[in-house]
Amino acid sequence: MKKWHLRVRNLFVKYLALPSDVLLELPRITVIGDIHLYIENHKGLEIYSEKELKLKTNNGYVQILGDSFVLKLMLPGEILLEGKIQDIKYQPG
Repeated sequence: MKKWHLRVRNLFVKYLALPSDVLLELPRITVIGDIHLYIENHKGLEIYSEKELKLKTNNGYVQILGDSFVLKLMLPGEILLEGKIQDIKYQPG
């Protein structure tokens, strides 16, 4: 059933030119240099420390590694992270 929903959503994205991040509930990550990171459409905080941030998404996890992390904003589905960003990884699952 879930595969069918994904196919329908992909058709809407492809033929109706709708934003894929919204329709497919994918995370949207905006990076400004190596000091700011804004993430939308996440499903919750898994790990937060001065050197790591890990967020759950619909399709897995987003992991951000770096140093001197500070959460400047945390709302349901949105996070603004400040610090020295060194690596951003997507982990399916």
